[in-house]
Parts: sequence; structure tokens; C-alpha cells
Amino acid sequence: MSHPYSDLPPEAFWRSGVAEVDAGALTSLYVPKVRIGLQTRIATAGSCFAQHIGRALRGAGVAVLDAEPAPLTLPEATARAFGYGLFSGRYGNIHTVRQLVQLLRDVQSGDVSEAFVWEKDGRFYDALRPGVEPLGMDSPEEVLFLRRAHLAALGRMLAEAEVFVFTLGLTEAWIDEPTGRVFQTCPGVIAGQFDPTRHVFHTFTLPELRADLELAFGLLRSFRKRMRMILTVSPVPLTATAGGGHVLAATMHSKALLRVAAGEFADAHRGVDYFPSYEIVTNPAARGRFFEPNQRSVTAEAVQMVMGTFLAAQGLADVAAPSPTSADPGEDPEDGVVCEDLLLGAFAR
Repeated sequence: MSHPYSDLPPEAFWRSGVAEVDAGALTSLYVPKVRIGLQTRIATAGSCFAQHIGRALRGAGVAVLDAEPAPLTLPEATARAFGYGLFSGRYGNIHTVRQLVQLLRDVQSGDVSEAFVWEKDGRFYDALRPGVEPLGMDSPEEVLFLRRAHLAALGRMLAEAEVFVFTLGLTEAWIDEPTGRVFQTCPGVIAGQFDPTRHVFHTFTLPELRADLELAFGLLRSFRKRMRMILTVSPVPLTATAGGGHVLAATMHSKALLRVAAGEFADAHRGVDYFPSYEIVTNPAARGRFFEPNQRSVTAEAVQMVMGTFLAAQGLADVAAPSPTSADPGEDPEDGVVCEDLLLGAFAR
């Protein structure tokens, strides 16, 4: 007797779709809804893993925008350490959707506040992106001047972008309770001082994630009416959790929420797509080979697999294997990406 499972293709079944297939040869995993070409103007943002995506797209010749290019005389490793070339703007890692919403609103308004200038050892930092100036600035006024220039540059870039690629990384964040401001990293880790009376830990819920994605997409389309969006979820585990439990459980909880939020949001919008980078890297058929021995860093093979899958599905040239890069402070020595949350590991007992 015929039934709905009688004529399904091999990839619909676990045995023929996963267990009996090499982890690097999964088929039909991604059928793009949002199409891009070499001339499509792309903006990238998100967590650490998003740096791989921007790098691979550039390597394939895709028109990835850069609102704040590095000075020509700056060595590549130094440029990365100062936040250049990691994304389409010098905003550093955007770990949460709320952080993205906050940034887009700042770009719209152009407002800056001295209340979000942090100090450390007589040097001053932008509290909303403290890692992009690792040596700090001479004065709060200089920090505010550079932030205004940063927001203005992003406004011009977003008006030009046709597709915004965003990698969701975390659901945990530190919030300034009186203002609702979300920080890129916990106060006191890079600069500033932690104040338990105003800095509160928060884990975003699924309804909050969905609401923030709606806000972010609406804000993006306020810069360019028909901007489209491609969402991914970072496969990189949490460096640490302040939620009171085990970091493994916190990681699984976070990734599950992000995956559901991204998938549901993409399903609900014609102009939004979901690309399964998370699934490719964490695929059980890989038997752990897509992670380095530290069980956190993603291997060069995995990055090539992820981006090869994306580019092939888009009908673009395949991406060459990432070349090794030297690591700077705050940079993962195995994959050459800049991650502020790696600094949290220094505080482990």
C-alpha cells in the first residue's frame, strides 16, 4: 500500500541520508531561497564563525562590502586585531540578535553617549565594541568621535547592501539594567568595571529571539527597502556560561533556541533564508573530525566544507582551503578568528 514515505528521496531517511554517506558529501542539504551572484552586494555580521563566511565569500570573488577598510600600510594580523576586515563594519563580533537590533538603531539615530565609554589604566574604550581598539584611546572624546564616524560609515554601507548575512552565536548576554543596553562582552573583562547593582545576566528566550529578528529585519529594510537576509547558526560552543549550570548544557540550550528561531523566522519570510552551517559541522557522521582537539575550534576542513556547500548551492566557484594565519591576543590560534569571549577562559580556576 502506498503511503507518504513510499517515494521519498534517499536524503529523507537517516540511514541513506546520513549514516551511509560521508560527512563531506551530504546532498540536498541546502536549496537556496535567497540567491546571490558575484555582483550581489553582501554585508556580513555575527559571532566569531561569521568571520569565516566573509573571508570565504571574498575568496570566491563575491562583492562583500567593507564600510571601514584598514589603512593600506597596516599589516594583516594587526588589522584583524583592530577589528578591520572581520566583517562589513568594524563592530567586532555581534553575538546576540538584540545586540544587532541595538546597533542598527544606533546607526539610524547617530546618537552616542559618554555613559558607554569604559576606562582601564588611563585608556578609554567604546563599551559597545571594546575589542576593536585593544590599546584604548587617549580620551572619552576620541572614543565618541570614532563611534560617530563608525555609525555614519555603517549607514552608507547598509544603504548599499542587497543581502545581509548574519550568524547567530549566543543567547546569553550582559545588560545594563537602567538603560537596557546589551554589551558585547561582560564589563570588566576587556575594560570598564563590573557593577552587580546594574549589570545583569540574561538568557534570551525563544519569543525574545523571534521578536528581535523581526525588529532587525525591519530595521535593515529601513536602510534598503528590499534587502534580503541569510541566517546561519554558529557551531562554536560557548567559552563559558554565567548561567549557573554546566557549559555543555548551556551550549546545547543556546544552539537549540537559535536554530529554532532562525528556522522559523526564515520559513515565515520570503526574503529570509537559513543556511545549515551548524548542521554541517555538528553532523554525527563526521565523528568529531570537524572540531580541533580542544572540541571548540572548527577545523579548516569544516570551514571549507561549509563554504563549499554554500557556494556550490549558489552556483558560485568553490572556495580554496583557508591558509594558516598567526594568532594574536584574543584570536583563536587554531582558526585565526578574533573572539572576545576567548578572554573569558583566562578567568577559569
